[in-house]
Amino acid sequence: MSPEYILAGGIQKLGLVVEAEQQQKMMKYLGLLQKWNRVYNLTAIDKTELMVSHHLLDSLAVLPHLMAGRWLDVGSGAGLPGLVLALMRPDWEFELLDSNSKKCSFVQQAAIELNIKNIQVTCARVQDWKKAKKFDGIISRAFAELEKFVVLTHHLLMPGGIWVAMKGMPSNQELQQLPAGIVLKRIISLQVPGVDGERCLAILEEI
Repeated sequence: MSPEYILAGGIQKLGLVVEAEQQQKMMKYLGLLQKWNRVYNLTAIDKTELMVSHHLLDSLAVLPHLMAGRWLDVGSGAGLPGLVLALMRPDWEFELLDSNSKKCSFVQQAAIELNIKNIQVTCARVQDWKKAKKFDGIISRAFAELEKFVVLTHHLLMPGGIWVAMKGMPSNQELQQLPAGIVLKRIISLQVPGVDGERCLAILEEI
């Protein structure tokens, strides 16, 4: 089964509408990721079929649960989920932040080659980084425990904004350790085609 077929089938199972050009760009992105990965070790997953499910479809699965606006992807790594989301929503703004310069260089090059205009790439440690214009939403994919995620990024979130953590199901202990004034808005269980194990979105807000 070709990677293109796996991607198209997964998109159908997720109930999403993805244009042919967008799917082609996603496959081109994976090609670039594999090429750079040989030198820079950007991802532990190197099989194309698994990259489709664990990178592309995993990123796409969150799309229906996000609102339009300015998004920060913290610990973006090789551009996940931010680059995929930016490709799908060209009218939204995305800033992709990571402290690894090699990964940031890759994402910058991928955005150029795929002609994705709504991405800004920043190489910095989130706790040291300041931004005058704050974000409507901050998303992370396996970045940190919820408490650390919120504490490290609190200064970057606009009042009324949300944190979205892509992860396995959080434990009660993890939820109890949230800082005062931060509450779990909801947990959304995700079924990602080709990915075994629990995947969910933990959506947090300040009260």
